Amino acid sequence: MAGLKELRTRISSITSTSKITSAMKMVAAARLKRSTDMLNQSKEYSRDLKKVIGRVISSIHKDEAEKNIAYAWPKVMQKAAKEEVYQLVIFSSDKGLCGSYNANVLKESLKRVNELIEAGKKVKVLSLGKKAGEALKRRCSCVDIEIMDFAVKGPNYGETANLVNRLLQGLGKDFDICEVIYTNFNSAINRVVKTEQFLPVCLDLENGDDDFSDKSGDAFYAYEGGKLALLQNVMPSFVVSEMFQKLVNSQTSEHGARMTSMDNATRNAKDMISKLTLRYNRLRQSAITTELIEIISGAEAL
Repeated sequence: MAGLKELRTRISSITSTSKITSAMKMVAAARLKRSTDMLNQSKEYSRDLKKVIGRVISSIHKDEAEKNIAYAWPKVMQKAAKEEVYQLVIFSSDKGLCGSYNANVLKESLKRVNELIEAGKKVKVLSLGKKAGEALKRRCSCVDIEIMDFAVKGPNYGETANLVNRLLQGLGKDFDICEVIYTNFNSAINRVVKTEQFLPVCLDLENGDDDFSDKSGDAFYAYEGGKLALLQNVMPSFVVSEMFQKLVNSQTSEHGARMTSMDNATRNAKDMISKLTLRYNRLRQSAITTELIEIISGAEAL
């Protein structure tokens, strides 16, 4: 059974830890607020850009069906002749203390890597964050894994554009299909890890609404310079926007996970301090009572 000195030392240690976790919680909350604002703002831009791209693609499909012609699609949209080499881009964090965030990303990454290997595909991994990359290196020695320092100081559009340009240059040469594994942010306690194809670009136009219609009210959209030329010019901005969205979602999820984790740690520390303080007071009271009994017994003996 621990003595009074040991209990005092333990209470002091846990109190110091609770101050650290509380400070980390406040820092994570501030970063979460900034990141959430950035996510909401970038969503509007990404949504509108997707509507433009979808509207042009839908119009081209319509022309192909009605006029019985075939368009030469941009390279970024052309399906690979052989889907043999897969490039996985994984978003994780460089630091821990963020609950199950990295564990969930690693679980999804391992699942996808194993599925591709079992299907006879060659897999390359680009880990944007050390945690997932280092864990995969220990578990998948047969996979080519590169760990890249990315967006260390927060989401950066220029840095994202450089990454996308690198992937576009490798499409068809170094790999056939590029998939992104990231964490989609819903709330601070609700996050979902997703695997989505990034390259070649494949938009789902079967959404059942008028988002991609070439008609707005009684007016029709006109494309100056040609639809393919417009698509060729806008597509690079679209793929950068899509990658940036995945980056902001992942970092927002990380901040939310860290804030929740540090809040739980602070609460647990306070509970432990309360229990240890109660135990310390009982031992102290017991020691005082024992000393009083000894003093009284000695006085009576005299």
